[in-house]
Amino acid sequence: YSHRAAVIGCGDDRPAPLSHGPPHRSTSADKKRPKEPVGTPGVTGVRRRSFTSATAAPVDKRSYLWSRYNDMKKLVHDLIPPGTCNLLNSSTIFANNEVNLAEVDIYGFDYDYTLALYSNALDTMIYNTARDFLIEHFKYPEGIRKYDYIPNFAARGLHYDIQKGLLMKIDAFHYIQSGTVYRGLSPMPDEEVLQLYGGTYHIPLQQDSGFYGKGPKVKQFMDIFSIPEMTLLAVANDFFITNDIPYDPVHLFRDVSEAIGMVHLKGYMYKWVMEDLDKFILRGEETHAVLHRLVNNGKKLFLITNSPFSFVDKGMMHMVGKNWRDFFDVVIVQADKPHFFTDCIKPFRRLDGNGDLRWEKINSLDKGQIYKQGNLFDFLRLTGWRGSKVLYFGDHLYSDLADLMLRHGWRTAAIVPELEQETKVVCTDRYALNLTWLQALTGLMERMQTHRDPESKQVFREWQNEREELRAMIKNLFNPHFGSIFRTRHNPTYFSRHLCRFSDIYMTSLSCLLNYDLSYTFYPRRTPLQHEAPLWMDQLCTGCMKTPYLEEMSHIR
Repeated sequence: YSHRAAVIGCGDDRPAPLSHGPPHRSTSADKKRPKEPVGTPGVTGVRRRSFTSATAAPVDKRSYLWSRYNDMKKLVHDLIPPGTCNLLNSSTIFANNEVNLAEVDIYGFDYDYTLALYSNALDTMIYNTARDFLIEHFKYPEGIRKYDYIPNFAARGLHYDIQKGLLMKIDAFHYIQSGTVYRGLSPMPDEEVLQLYGGTYHIPLQQDSGFYGKGPKVKQFMDIFSIPEMTLLAVANDFFITNDIPYDPVHLFRDVSEAIGMVHLKGYMYKWVMEDLDKFILRGEETHAVLHRLVNNGKKLFLITNSPFSFVDKGMMHMVGKNWRDFFDVVIVQADKPHFFTDCIKPFRRLDGNGDLRWEKINSLDKGQIYKQGNLFDFLRLTGWRGSKVLYFGDHLYSDLADLMLRHGWRTAAIVPELEQETKVVCTDRYALNLTWLQALTGLMERMQTHRDPESKQVFREWQNEREELRAMIKNLFNPHFGSIFRTRHNPTYFSRHLCRFSDIYMTSLSCLLNYDLSYTFYPRRTPLQHEAPLWMDQLCTGCMKTPYLEEMSHIR
């Protein structure tokens, strides 16, 4: 897993590289490697740094290893170009797959967290109301009310073990990231996690096998609205644990889920937003600008949302104006996604101007009308909008995007508001230097592991400790509890894996479209496959060459 920002850095005020261990002593073993011919694939005009070969290492192994360490650290420092990180910003659209906007004629949108972005104040309201439901409706202890909402505790994409009551972060290979397992509001020691899971960090596929992230024992929280739910789960668990009160984690999970559901089903969230649109809806003028630009360029637009018409109507009038429906060729509310994409039975219903249901059969989807429920199969039949000429935007990777990409061949775009904060972290000197050095140190350890004498093993222990410190430092830059939503210690997260699988492009908000013309082609920045790494310049330039020196790895056959 390679982060593009890992191979570049920024800033002219970088600290000088540190030297560790004894100074390097010149020996007769310091012979240059044979020169590589200019024009070698992927390294035209670039020669590898000369190092001493392992087969001719000096007797003092410790000095030799530290000299290689210092050389590598200087190389990493020298190769980070100053100011490069200014090229990365949160207004960029990132590509997982090649997309040519000139081929896209139809643009579709979800509403919540797509057309309408909400402020963090909404999370606090959802949490407080659901917490009160737990106490008043489910008769939970009054003491839980003392727990205020913790804004930066949870992160999207986390998994929750329903039976054990644990909130955790899982990587793309179904392994729990150590240091990110929380029982209540406290992290669990890695040793205890291993005991609970039978001596492994692995979560079996059958426990988390649901296509929409809902396995029988483990649930993944992919919705931005679920952040208050994760926090309330942690808080409720914490109350019972710290007060030594016996409870059933399965009952608690179901009660919290129902309490959160009541906030939505009873219309509280809709009421709060509609009563104070300026407080809760962000960047509405940018949404208006995007829709206006698309329509002016002859694009067809449609809306498919699970929210009710009255809520959408009020928000769109606030952002776009009272004639907002003129922008859309088709508007569908209360669609019941993801079932809308898989159920071929539920018919469309038309709503009149007051939002009341009409009785007649729907034989066409007309501009200016509002439709409710329905299914994608009838939508495709009535519109003829198929394949890669359709680009649909949504925030939920499963409910909004997965079926459209895998079953119907639409282009998909994920809205990931967290990118705004994550890119700010990635652009810092501290992140760029630490991550680049972490990769280089890992590559150095890979190449030097053939030295297994006691002195070398001691050096490796020091390197391993430094590697762990670097990992913790990088994690804490994003979120001290769970780190980045995109990466674990050394792998993509489970969230990141599905972001790549279910979205062609992803961005912070719809407003990012304003930075590109409508014939722009997005090209993914492909990182090399493991066996291709020697041919890629970024692998050579960071000192993280994945191909070992032949002399140092000559024991491998």
